[in-house]
Amino acid sequence: MRAAVVHEIGQDKLEVLDDVEAVGFGPGKVRIRIRATGLCHSDVSAMNGVLPQPAPFVPGHEGAGEILDVGDGVGGLGVGDRVLMCWLPACGACASCKRGQGHLCLAGFMNAGTPNFRRPGGDVFGFAGTGTFTEEVVVDAGCAVPIPDDVPFDIAALIGCGVTTGLGAAINTAQVETGSSVAVIGCGGVGISAIQGAKLRGAAQIVAVDPVASRREAALRFGATEAVEPEALGDAKQRITAGEGFDYVFEVVGKSATTRTAYEATRRGGTLCIVGAGAMDDDVRFNMFELFFDEKRILPSLYGGGDVLRSYERAIALWRAGRIDLAGLITHRVPLAGINDAVAQMRSGEALRTCIEI
Repeated sequence: MRAAVVHEIGQDKLEVLDDVEAVGFGPGKVRIRIRATGLCHSDVSAMNGVLPQPAPFVPGHEGAGEILDVGDGVGGLGVGDRVLMCWLPACGACASCKRGQGHLCLAGFMNAGTPNFRRPGGDVFGFAGTGTFTEEVVVDAGCAVPIPDDVPFDIAALIGCGVTTGLGAAINTAQVETGSSVAVIGCGGVGISAIQGAKLRGAAQIVAVDPVASRREAALRFGATEAVEPEALGDAKQRITAGEGFDYVFEVVGKSATTRTAYEATRRGGTLCIVGAGAMDDDVRFNMFELFFDEKRILPSLYGGGDVLRSYERAIALWRAGRIDLAGLITHRVPLAGINDAVAQMRSGEALRTCIEI
């Protein structure tokens, strides 16, 4: 079958090959025919080494498709079921799951170290234990979440990561209060979803911050009340909050520099929510006095910070009701053969989300 492969970390472009085989099918597994997948910034971060990932590997973790085969012992799933991919499934038995924090379950990460593809040159890994830039993939049954028939594959794919992450950061993690002031730094697909979440929660002012003009314009369509370049954030802070700072600031870039900027844009006693996935060697500096004296809450948000399956259901319900716009997040569409066009669109900031149609 065809799959887009990164041969080594630091490789700028993917190679679409036709000699890749999905392997590992057996008890507890399902084989999925991928129909649509989104390009998430985390995929590019894995390619360039910001996020740890063994190579060679097939990127992609934001996908949806149909089940082709079901292994022994798998309940609740059948051939032909339409599913989205959950790259961080909860095992239901570990300490995190028992505490009601299934999004912190590490069981899914264990899959990342097991190759789920093979080609004549040897084993190939799947990013985050999945790998959706391919025609078929074999994953643990917990990664396959059924979707209703009225949810298109492209919409389901977005819910599988970016939408759930952004909405959840505003709703689950930060719990934005009605009438509050919000700033969102980084307005790709996840940042736009955080803006929609803040709007749903009733924020009075939502300032979108991004260096790309087209993304700032898009943010206004999705609920931001103002959109500024990074250099103008200080002025917006002064005008909107009289210099005090925003009640909530979302960092959706994954860089120490923007995290520090976000901290400084947050009011004393306010909330800084870290959504961007960054590198392990990119340290952010705070001094002990400011941490104590400012009493700002620093809240990381992993995968939306709540029960993932419930977050999927909520996103679908909000989409059906017309409360959130998911189709508008897809600004570009390419076939699998055009995967490098999608990467270029993300790196330039041209795209909010590119859908790879397979």
